[in-house]
Formats: sequence, structure tokens, C-alpha cells
Amino acid sequence: MSLKVSDFDYELPPDRIAQHPVEPRDSSRLMVLDRSRDVLEHRIFRDLPEYLRPGDALVLNDTRVMPARLIGERVGTGARIEVLLLRRLDQDRWETLVRPGRKARPGDRIRFGDGRLEAEVEGPTPVGGRVLRFYYEGVFEEVLDELGQMPLPPYIREPLEDPERYQTVYARNWGSAAAPTAGLHFTPELLDRIRAMGVHLVFITLHVGLGTFRPVQVEEVEAHVMHSEYYEVSPEAAATLNAVRAAGGRIIPVGTTALRTLETVTGEDGVVRPGSGWTDLFIYPGYRFKATDGLVTNFHLPRSTLLMLVSALAGRERILHAYQEAIRLGYRFFSFGDAMLIL
Repeated sequence: MSLKVSDFDYELPPDRIAQHPVEPRDSSRLMVLDRSRDVLEHRIFRDLPEYLRPGDALVLNDTRVMPARLIGERVGTGARIEVLLLRRLDQDRWETLVRPGRKARPGDRIRFGDGRLEAEVEGPTPVGGRVLRFYYEGVFEEVLDELGQMPLPPYIREPLEDPERYQTVYARNWGSAAAPTAGLHFTPELLDRIRAMGVHLVFITLHVGLGTFRPVQVEEVEAHVMHSEYYEVSPEAAATLNAVRAAGGRIIPVGTTALRTLETVTGEDGVVRPGSGWTDLFIYPGYRFKATDGLVTNFHLPRSTLLMLVSALAGRERILHAYQEAIRLGYRFFSFGDAMLIL
């Protein structure tokens, strides 16, 4: 029987959408879903080490969010245009989302700030975006740091006082259009506690782009096509994960981006292979996991590929029941919300 996108719908009261992160980071709530006992437990995120064992591995996505939101004006008309950088195609060309798209036709130029940065529209992308070629002096990343804004999701309507709160404390590889939000709950102290108990912290990279947050616009789940995102897994990371598996330890990704990267680079034989490239892996119920023993994640949007992924891991009915409990008990949802541990 084919899956429908409506099978992954639920009603969320608007006041459950977190508008601000909690302080400190590890004081968010943690729902623990134990699949073996089919029970839910309600804890605080800093209790996470109690569910880990020496020899386990946490897999963390060390991507860093770029200030990917640019507000500019169309040269000649002054019309306001908003640009979201998605992925770099080469040194000066980017795949982007542009609003309003009808005001960004091939050959149009867009000016940002005082004109230190300009872009020319080269053409459309297959998913309705635009390819832009940028013109500037100096280093693009430095120009973007000056003119760009943190690309918060549209459901966060209040300003973020500290842009670093939309970065994980271990973010280092510049290039994401959104944060791997499950990692936002960690503090350096919590990571030190986890490392000290003999748990391996393994860092990989996936630059979050359109694939992670693009809405599903078809009714048949299998018909959805993921947009590809860039990943890197080092030889050291792969070797550590293979050693953990060989020794009987568990591999627990932090976030759906880390999970998708892990499953992309793991063969049918269960061996993790290093490398870099582009992944469009779409995980939904029926998927057979090759490397994943658990997951640290947040609470996801209705009808989203992320909700389908956690349903593949824990079961659709079990996840939807957990979400109803989370709503009933006042958990906070989405990017700045509370966390779930699936074991």
C-alpha cells in the first residue's frame, strides 16, 4: 500500500512553535522514545548521558550556517528582492531562492547594501529558484558576513538577539542555509561529559540546503524527489564508526542531516566509507537502516520529509502518538524547540 503525505499530518497549536531558544542550551526538555520497551520518558537534555554507553558513537554534523539571507533591490526599479543562498555552484555562482521570483528574470541585476555586492540573474532552476552570478571586490565570505542575515525559518517570527544561537557550539565548516537544529542543545560542558564517559564524538559534514526543508508537494510519498545536499565524511570518521560497530557499540546520529549522511556512505555490508559528494537520499517508512541504532532529533513539521524519516526509524503510529503526548505536555516544537531521543 502506498504512503500518502496526509498520513504524516497532525494538528499543532501555534503557541507550541518555539520562537526563542532556551538558556542554557542543555536545559531544553528531552522526550526519550524506547522502541524495545515501547515507552516514553520525559527528561531534560542534560540527562542524555544516562542513555549512552561507553563505546557508543554520537555522530554530529559540524556544518556552520552562513548568513544566507540577503535583502536587495532590483537595479532600475528599486523593487525589494529577498535572496536565500542554497548552494555554491562555482566561485561566484549560486543556486538561490528568490522572492518575489517574478521580479528576477534572466539578465536582471540585484544590488545589495551600498552596492558592494551585486548579482545578475542567469536563469531558473528546476525547483523554481534562480541561479545568480555575484560581483564584488575582496572575499565573498567576508562580504556576506557584512551584508547577510541569519536565515531563520519562516515560522520563527521574532528576531534572534544572538546569531550564534542558531549555530551549534561545534559548527566549523561554513556552508549551510539552515542549522542542524538537533545539535543546538549541546554545550561544551555536556560534550566533555559525554566524551569523558567513553563515548566517541564523530564529526561529519552535511551542508543543509533545500532538500532538508523543501515542502512535500505531492500526495504520494514515493513521488517526492529530494534536492541534493553536499556532504563530507573523513577517513578518520569512517574508521572510528567502523571500529565502534565492530566492537558492538551503538551509532547514534545527532539530527536527521547526520543520519542521512551516515546512511549515504554506509554500504549494504554495513561498512562506512569515507568520501564527499551530493546526497538526495529520501528516507521514509519501509527504508532499511544500515548504520543507525538511534537518533537525537527535534520535533518536526507536519507532512515533512523529516517527520517521515523519524517515522521510518520508530514507526509512524508510535511517532504520531509521541507527538500528541508532546503537545499535551507542552513541549516546544521545531528549530528552537525541545528534543527527542529515539533508542
